[in-house]
Amino acid sequence: MLKVPCNATDQIHVLSQCRLLTPPTRLFSSFRRRNFASVCSPVTKTPVVAAVVSDRGEASVLSGSSSLADRLRLGSLAEDGFSYKEKFIVRCYEVGINKTATVETIANLLQEVGCNHAQSVGFSTDGFATTPTMRKLHLIWVTARMHIEIYKYPAWSDVVEIETWCQGEGRIGTRRDWILKDYANGQVIGRATSKWVMMNQDTRRLQKVSDDVRDEYLVYCPQELRLAFPEENSSSLKKIPKLEDPGHYSRIGLMPRRADLDMNQHVNNVTYIGWVLESMPQEIINSHELQTITLDYRRECQQDDVVDSLTSVEEVENGSKTVSELNGTNGYISSDKQDDRQFLHLLRLSSDGLEINRGRTQWRKKQQR
Repeated sequence: MLKVPCNATDQIHVLSQCRLLTPPTRLFSSFRRRNFASVCSPVTKTPVVAAVVSDRGEASVLSGSSSLADRLRLGSLAEDGFSYKEKFIVRCYEVGINKTATVETIANLLQEVGCNHAQSVGFSTDGFATTPTMRKLHLIWVTARMHIEIYKYPAWSDVVEIETWCQGEGRIGTRRDWILKDYANGQVIGRATSKWVMMNQDTRRLQKVSDDVRDEYLVYCPQELRLAFPEENSSSLKKIPKLEDPGHYSRIGLMPRRADLDMNQHVNNVTYIGWVLESMPQEIINSHELQTITLDYRRECQQDDVVDSLTSVEEVENGSKTVSELNGTNGYISSDKQDDRQFLHLLRLSSDGLEINRGRTQWRKKQQR
């Protein structure tokens, strides 16, 4: 039996009974900033000619012409070709003061698996996961909203499996969803969703999704609507009001570091999460952990911009809120928690007060470990 080098936690073997995989389908993926937040650029892959199977029976791409990263990456398209799963080990430098993965780590993993999904299905190398028509017209995907819920934070050396898929969002754009699981026991530990719109790369103006573009990517999306947050009262749908100045708490004069810039010289979207949390009161950081974060991206931030972060307490009816937890992939159970806290956030340019980002966070009382 031929063994393929890989992580010891999930050895992959080429099995004689492996059937050939169909050539990779195409899809788009994204994640970043500009007047919402730009996107990740995937790399076109060659057609798949063989497959390997993990110890849990999942198919993974293996081709003589694929890259070393392709062969070692613990990710693959689902059997129906409409979603993508990948496993990640939480590294020691990805955990924070709670000895668990930070929300920035989670957001980076979502970004990574989304980009790898687009790479695995063969979309453009130079157009941010764009279709042929989009590249011809200089159009790109940019994200308008990101919503993440974490029910249990993974710790150092835990293995997280993330599944992602894309689908249409009417005429205005698309959406990408994620489900996060503890690979050791299959427990759902989080989920996320995002909305994307199309922008002209030259004029920076938003543009409706044309029929030509829709035809190019919808054939690779689930045929039936599939939502990470299917419940009608999902907090992922709640409108975020603008935080009026002054906020209860503030952090003034935040500046992008060189390390915060992406390949397009714009601030990476995950940096916005860190800026939002910078103005959280320390007593909440000490006693609570982040359950949910929702961000509406409204303006691009560049290297020379100076940013103010404002936070205020958001009043919740009856002094408590409902926390949704998954009971399976698309179900949930609710529980009232008196110690939960909710906040509104605003990121703005220090120079003129223009709004960069508005957000909402929900926090739960830390559990004794």
